[in-house]
Amino acid sequence: MPTPTAVPVSTATVDRHSRLAALALTLALPADAVLYLLLPMYADQFGVTLAQAGLLLAANRLIRIVGYGYVTRFYARHGDRATCTLAVLGAAVCAAGNASLSGLWMLLPLRLLWGLCFAALSLSTQALATADPAGAARRSGRSRAFSALGPVVALPLAAVFAHFWGPRSVFWVFALAALAGLLVTRGLPTLPHAMPARRRGLKLPNSLDSWSFLEGLTLDGLFIIGLSYLGGDVLPGGAVLVAGSLLAVRYLGEILLSPLGGHLADQFGAERILVVLSLMTCAALVGFGLGWVWGGAGVIVVLRALQLPLLAPIVAMRTPGPERVQALVSRSVWRDIGAGAGPVLAGLLLPIMAPVWIYAVPAALLGVAAIMCARRPGSVPAAAVQSGE
Repeated sequence: MPTPTAVPVSTATVDRHSRLAALALTLALPADAVLYLLLPMYADQFGVTLAQAGLLLAANRLIRIVGYGYVTRFYARHGDRATCTLAVLGAAVCAAGNASLSGLWMLLPLRLLWGLCFAALSLSTQALATADPAGAARRSGRSRAFSALGPVVALPLAAVFAHFWGPRSVFWVFALAALAGLLVTRGLPTLPHAMPARRRGLKLPNSLDSWSFLEGLTLDGLFIIGLSYLGGDVLPGGAVLVAGSLLAVRYLGEILLSPLGGHLADQFGAERILVVLSLMTCAALVGFGLGWVWGGAGVIVVLRALQLPLLAPIVAMRTPGPERVQALVSRSVWRDIGAGAGPVLAGLLLPIMAPVWIYAVPAALLGVAAIMCARRPGSVPAAAVQSGE
């Protein structure tokens, strides 16, 4: 594929493109976010067992691990508009299928399709947010906030629908929301992206890969499952209230705090803020394992939201040029591997091991990985990038 010619664009245009990609994602995301709440609770109404529900919820991450390469090549050839347009169409198909189909073998293809759709939308939001190094952290924070709007609205709406009309009718609403994303994607750029040569052979993870894996393992895996498991004994109302509150608060935290995380990164450097927040997260995870369940959970949710916009600008600073898109994909793959392994590990260990050890050991590894991600000698400070030095 010929290398696309770079066309200079204004900061306002970059901001608008980043915002539109995030809006497309937030319109497509509710059907997936709500499934994590409704599928385990109403597995029989979806025609699956609880074990099959767990497999369905993990399938979208598993397909991304092996499918990101195909998504990246399609994105590079066809650009943001075509990629995101197909992705929101696919999301609408998945939502309609969740409303009308039953059984593992009918729902599994939908979960696999959604995994590829999310990969495309997520890649576009990250790539557009970091298209200009100046303000990349700020755009990443705002992009995270926009992306979380859909799930925050969808979760309480789904609870109302499930109570009065059953758990499946609400997915028709989410199918229409995804189709509304077609109006948004019309404003995205059409130019293809340059792709670096494909690497052959096994590539060992670097410090950012390791941090992404451990962050997915601890915060998207061990923590979420552990909160449902441990919180069910602490909070009256049981696991249903725990799960619903957790998902809503987590996305609300992204809306309120991710822009602040991006602002802090612009002011003090994304790598420095990443280390500080990761070490604070380690301490909160240990407290969570020691029994400080709800207080620790609140701190972890805040810290997670602040950390979310940090990785993309670090990747963009360290990997400029065409390699940036591939580097963003690599981080996403490692995070998905960790997030997929976390629930399995939690399910195996929580019934037989003291929680403090389950959380203290990964927390310590996360802290070490964050320190290893600290700015390398000779790297360019964020302020220098923005001032053109």
